[in-house]
Order: sequence, then structure tokens, then C-alpha cells
Amino acid sequence: MEKYKIVVCDHIHEAGLKMLESDDQIEMIFAADLDKTALLDVVATADVAITRSSTDVDAKFIAAGKNLKAIVRAGVGVDNVDIDGCSKEGIIVMNVPTANTIAAVELTMTHMLSCMRMFPYSHDHLKNQRIWKREKWYGYELKGKRLGIIGFGNIGSRVGIRSRAFEMDVIAYDPYIPASKATNLGVTYTENFDDILACDIITIHTPKNSETVGMIGKEEIAKMKDGVVLINCARGGLYDEEALYEGLKSGKIRFAGIDVFNKEPATNHPLLDLDNIVVSPHLGANTFESQYNIGVQAAQQAIEAAKGIAYANAFNLPIDETKIPPFVKPFLGLGQKIGFLAAQMNRAPMISIKVSGQGAIAEYVASLSTFVTVGALAESSGDSINYVNAEFIAAERGIKIETEVLPDSNVFKNLITIKLTTDKQVISIAATIYDDEVERIVDINGFDLDVAPKGEMILFRNTDVPGVIGQVGTILAQDNVNIADFRLGRNAKRQALAVIIVDSPVSIKTIEKLASLEACIGIDHARL
Repeated sequence: MEKYKIVVCDHIHEAGLKMLESDDQIEMIFAADLDKTALLDVVATADVAITRSSTDVDAKFIAAGKNLKAIVRAGVGVDNVDIDGCSKEGIIVMNVPTANTIAAVELTMTHMLSCMRMFPYSHDHLKNQRIWKREKWYGYELKGKRLGIIGFGNIGSRVGIRSRAFEMDVIAYDPYIPASKATNLGVTYTENFDDILACDIITIHTPKNSETVGMIGKEEIAKMKDGVVLINCARGGLYDEEALYEGLKSGKIRFAGIDVFNKEPATNHPLLDLDNIVVSPHLGANTFESQYNIGVQAAQQAIEAAKGIAYANAFNLPIDETKIPPFVKPFLGLGQKIGFLAAQMNRAPMISIKVSGQGAIAEYVASLSTFVTVGALAESSGDSINYVNAEFIAAERGIKIETEVLPDSNVFKNLITIKLTTDKQVISIAATIYDDEVERIVDINGFDLDVAPKGEMILFRNTDVPGVIGQVGTILAQDNVNIADFRLGRNAKRQALAVIIVDSPVSIKTIEKLASLEACIGIDHARL
């Protein structure tokens, strides 16, 4: 009997290796100790590869793996995996997103306690310097302190539970969850980010994306109370490191606990020169228990993928193109894009996502709904969302997924429409693909448009009065923002919607200036 070949490119827990060895349908090739050039020869005959951060799944790796069905990244991050490159070759990319949850939660609590009691410094004073000076090490208690948690997902919520046990006053900010997820745990929920900035201690637990990179910067730190303590055991770069350095140096930030850095290894980082920071070398997953979980889960996923049974936590589950017409696949990608756009326009707890189809594409509306859901939840879920678990994550959050087949359009050969409902509003976006494979958004909330779904977008809704376009253009010019495209739609209520695609990122100050215009009804900012 021919066996499936699984190559283990990096070290995983022995329990995972034993799982692979004990399956009589699997030939396990242990290549963790090979140099990366020799590894390419081994990968050439493999069905599945298990990797960690030490192996880059780049163009050379992909080219070498001519028989690869899947890559299992044993861990959460997939920064070292060329997902697009794998997709082009039909290689499924999977990760193990929840195996290190408790390890990351407990490390966060470790940093919090270390900052409040300065434990690493007092330890060094006695253990290494042999100085017994109790009066030097007066710290602070967690009890009664207000903890602000940014991101109340799998890890943030568990930090909240443990912090409540320390009798802390916990407040959570996460625009993508219903308030009840926090309040049911005895945690205060806020929609006002300034409430977080007013806390005694702040910890962040968000994915790393365009919305969260640098979300705590100079302006946010200026709003914080003097002597605040900041914790980051999530992703490097969520705190602006320059602003963090200045805040620590000035004493505005009393202490910080940092496990992750923007560029790693961070052995020469300026933060290491300060004497009011506790650091660790990215140890979020470094417990024996989490390494066991990662190894076992990675092995299980690799076995299932090799046998074609399942592709848990897949980022790019491919479509069986033999079962669908060629025109369908581009619509799936388009659906994911407009789902992503709708979520950025409507940052609030979601209630439902409805996907409609008109024309021949309507037959595939069920598949479309999966891709739309992945797009709609991508900003709030980061690495945890994929084509396999999208509907499960939606159900867990109480989000209803609906599909609908509508009569053919009189205007468009094929048309897809999504309606994303939150507890605040409904966003409706319709899009099509013309015969020359040109993607276009043709309607947003009842405004007829013709917009390419790409780039940095400003969506400006206003009363339809003279001079508004000129005012908008003037503000953008003053802030050195170049307009690449300007599309305008109008409705019967004497309102207009401008979709402005610009060449560079737009600052919050620019958005605020536009919002202050007398004619402005509402403004959104999105990136595709």
C-alpha cells in the first residue's frame, strides 16, 4: 500500500511525531535538522509539510514541493508563508490558531504582575547583585485598578476573567463583538476608545492588520493618565514603538510589559536600554502544554489533509474548478472583497449577513456566502478566520447568514448583493464583473455607482448642494492627498455619495476635517 508522505520541516512536540509515526497510512519524514537547501530535496516528494517560523515557505519551497497538497503552519502566525504563491499551485495553507491560547493569557498576567511589582528588577538586585534592600521595591496591587482590554476575543476575554479574579475593574473595547460577551463576564463594555485610554493598565489582544498597526501612538499616549502601565503580548507593532519609548523615558508610562516587537529578534532595540520595562523574547506560545497542543493539532491536521479528509483552519481552501463554470471563481473573490468593505463601513457588532445573487451566479450563492463571510469577519478575526470555519465563527457570535436568489437583473448579466446588518445600521453593496473581467461596485446603499473595488477609499455622504465637491477636493489638497478616482452617486432624497480613491493613506485628522463640512451626513474610510 502506497503511503502518504508528510515531511516535518521544523521541530514539533514528540507527541505530534508519534501520531505521524503510528498511522500506517503515513510515511513521516523528519527533516527539522536538515539545512534549508537539503530540505528542498525532501519536500519534492511530500504530500504535506509541517512548518514553523524557521522555514520560509517561499517561491523556492513552493517550486520544490511539486506534489504538495497542503502546508500546516504549526502555530498562529503565517507571516513566513507565501499564501498567494501556495494558492496558485493549489496548495492549501492551514494554521493552528488556538493551541497556545492559555499560554498567551498567562504570559499577559505574568507581565502585568511583573510591571506592578517590578519583580524582575528586585530579583536581579538580590540574585545577581546580592543586595537586600526591601525599601527600594514598593510596587502596586492589581486589586482596585482599572484594566482596559483592547480586543476581547479568545485571549482577551480570558485575560478579563483572570483579572476579575484579582478584583480589578475591567473594561473591554472591541467593536466587533456584542456587548453581552463582555457584560456576561462581569466586564464593562465600551464603544468609546477614550475610556480605555483612561485606565490604569492597558493590554492589547487584536490581530495585526491595517486597522490595528500603531493604534496606540503618540496622541493616544498623551491622553492616558500619568503612570499608566502598558502590556503587549499579542503582535509587534500594535503599539508605536517610538511613541512607547518616549512615553517610558518621560515617565508618562510608568512601566511596560512587552513580549513582541515590530522586528525580531530585537536584541538591539532601544526599549531594552530603559529601566522601566519588562521584556521577553516572544514567549507567548512557550509552554510545554501549548507546544504539546500545537504538535498534536498540527499532526492531526496534516494527516487529515494528506488523506483528503478535511482542511481545518485553511486560509485558501481551493475550489474544485471541475465542478463550477470558470466565471464563478472571480465572483467568489469579489464577494470576499465587498464583504471586507462592508465590514469597514459598519464597524459594530454584526447581526446578520445576507447574500443575494441574480443571473447565472445565483446558483452558486451558497458558496458566495462563505467567501463574503470570510471578508466580513477578516478585520475582527485576523488569523482565526478561514473558508472552513467562517460559518462556525459567525454562529458563535450570533451572526445569521442568509442567502437569496433574486430574479434576473434588467441591467446586469450577473449581480451579487450583500446586506450587512449590525446593531447600528445596514450596509448594502452590489457588484458585478463585466465580460472583460472588470470588477465593479455598482451600488452602495441605494446610490448608483461604478467603482473599482480596490485601493484607499473615502466614502463621503452629503446633502446634494452646490460646492461640496470643491470643498472636499480643497481639504484633500491641503493635506497632500492625491485623488486617483472620484465617483459620485445621487438618490431621490437629495443626497449624494462620493467614493474617492486616493493614492496614499488618509489620516484621522483629514477624515475629521471632511466630517466637519456642513453638508456632510456621514463619512467612512476603507482599504481594499
